[in-house]
Amino acid sequence: MLQIFRIQNSTWRLSLVLAICLSLLPVLAWGMPGFAEVKSTWRPSEAYLLDRHGKVLNESRLDYSVRRLSWVSLDQVSPALITALLSAEDRRFYQHHGVDWRAVLSATFGRLVGNQARGASTLTMQLVAMLDSKLETGKGRRTLSQKFAQIQAAMELEKTWSKPEILEAYLNLVGFRGELQGLAATARAFFGKQASGLSEEEALVLAAILPSPNVDPGRIGQRACAIAEAGSLTADCSALQALASKLLSRSWQIEPSAELAPHLARQLLKTPGERLTTTLDESTQRLAFNALNQQLHGLAERNVRDGAALVVDNQTGEVLAYVGSAGPFSRAGKVDGVKAKRQAGSTLKPFLYGLTLEKRYLTAASILDDAPIHLETTSGLYIPQNYDKDYKGLVSVRTALASSLNIPAVRALVILGVERFRDRLRDFGYLSINQPGDYYGFSLALGSAEVSLLEQVNAYRTLANEGFISPLRFKFEGAVDQPRRVLDESASFIIADILSDRAGRSVTFGLSNPLSTRFWTAVKTGTSKDMRDNWCIGFSRRVTVGVWVGNFEGDSMHEVSGVTGAAPAWLEIMNGLHERESSDPPNPPDGVLQREIHYLPAVEPPRVEWFIQGTETDVVRLAEAADQTPKITSPADGVVVALDPDIPYENQVVLISAQTGSASAEFVLDGKSLGLADRNRKWSPTPGSHKLALVGQGGKVYDTVEFSVRGLNH
Repeated sequence: MLQIFRIQNSTWRLSLVLAICLSLLPVLAWGMPGFAEVKSTWRPSEAYLLDRHGKVLNESRLDYSVRRLSWVSLDQVSPALITALLSAEDRRFYQHHGVDWRAVLSATFGRLVGNQARGASTLTMQLVAMLDSKLETGKGRRTLSQKFAQIQAAMELEKTWSKPEILEAYLNLVGFRGELQGLAATARAFFGKQASGLSEEEALVLAAILPSPNVDPGRIGQRACAIAEAGSLTADCSALQALASKLLSRSWQIEPSAELAPHLARQLLKTPGERLTTTLDESTQRLAFNALNQQLHGLAERNVRDGAALVVDNQTGEVLAYVGSAGPFSRAGKVDGVKAKRQAGSTLKPFLYGLTLEKRYLTAASILDDAPIHLETTSGLYIPQNYDKDYKGLVSVRTALASSLNIPAVRALVILGVERFRDRLRDFGYLSINQPGDYYGFSLALGSAEVSLLEQVNAYRTLANEGFISPLRFKFEGAVDQPRRVLDESASFIIADILSDRAGRSVTFGLSNPLSTRFWTAVKTGTSKDMRDNWCIGFSRRVTVGVWVGNFEGDSMHEVSGVTGAAPAWLEIMNGLHERESSDPPNPPDGVLQREIHYLPAVEPPRVEWFIQGTETDVVRLAEAADQTPKITSPADGVVVALDPDIPYENQVVLISAQTGSASAEFVLDGKSLGLADRNRKWSPTPGSHKLALVGQGGKVYDTVEFSVRGLNH
């Protein structure tokens, strides 16, 4: 034995002597943090978006230098893992006071006699090295002074930390493989489960990884078998080797524990470890997502891939659900459909009519003409059409808005003025509409401007709140802005009443449609040009719900309108929110009164109508034809008619019509009579310039227009 000691390095003989001496001396003071401090400063690489009740809505990774999850307490750890860990790393953990001297002496003696090196570091010694970077190993082994310092620190730590605290901190701080730190992240990454659910085989493989995390799977499997044998555990060795091979031969990733509101999480979460409470409600968020996702699944064959939904509380402005994207076939799921700008379609009409009511230009009983109209603009003629290419003739404002007729809305905008309407839309929070009125022209009545779902929902919420607007809220902290009035409460009430009128919307949508709820709601749909966007936005007494469907790439849907696209999802959400709570009609404010009205002639049936005080009437009488100024209504002055070579010439006609109070007035085209102007005439167009006159008795010319025809020569 003496011969063996002579041939060994003197450093190791000294280490044995010093280790024995150190155990007999008082331990020097060592500045180790307390358990509570270590736990409180732990920061996962994730941040968490919480609902109003503290439920996790979204887990988002923000720190990419390391992968760790929330701190796990010891009672959340599988007992099998603790057993395997102690068997592998520190069998006398509960007997020693930071240093296992038997293991130290055994390891030192083994080195002296030339046996393979064995580790003697206890869990406590490993933990202090994690807590103090000066005690970590460099590229090689620890120096002798580092080893003594580590021993001192471990003994000091055991004086103030309990054994469960040491074990808990170790399991959270230890690095397992690659970027994985802590048991929580490792269990999720390797097995897709919580630390509490680890089986004995899984625990043994994890324990086998710790001494050398990056060795090949075969050695990990062998080590797991040795740990099981040393601890007299029942795990099958071949199963352990197969598990290690399967586990460590593939790439892994941690799937988020919750991903219900990823778009809002990207907006609000800024710091790793952050736990941000929002105004959202988990059940409402799930309801909105599922309803929209299911609807989009059913619309896939009509080239509809994307959608978004927003639910807000009317009174507080708190956002209850924020679905930035849904749809199982989306190609751009990271786009935030709540904030994206899309054409508004008919959804702006309530604010147009609201302003005309407030200014006393129109009432809900006023008559507008749903007939072809040609408006001259700086860029040419504007010729709006109805969605269904049909014209209803003379209709009331109630019917025009409830049934979303386009031409009456344009006529209302002509009365009001584009710039005034544009300014009012900005008052309602449509800040995306930031160009002068001339930029949009009369098409603004039909929603040619681009707006976001966020703006839409808060604007409709303003109608629900009797014309008062305030910002939406995503968090509870922060100052609450005082609401400000942007629309007269009387006009707000009447517009809401029209939007809730099933009979009024039946002209276009019928009596049975997804806009009809079993409780009081006011709702409006919209479809943009070429069917690129569908909207459905409406409110009950408690909430406002907005839904958009379309394609983020901008391609058109196939025969999908607001009623068939967005409305079914809106209805599902609204019904779900009122499953246990009804919604009663609002009470009329002061300054609003009802009158029973009838029309002369009877363009609409008699009914009871709401009026702003001072505008009420019992009879809506149309001007007599003799009182109307005769004028040509079609074609418009300056219009260019283009013949289509793909349509048979005999099927192409120009409609010639007039408003006239004279039974004897006639149409004269290029000096030739086309007949009396008491009815519309269809004229087969010929290329060239033409002049149409409306001529009365004695050759009196009431009106003239000039137009041209381009195309085939016949």
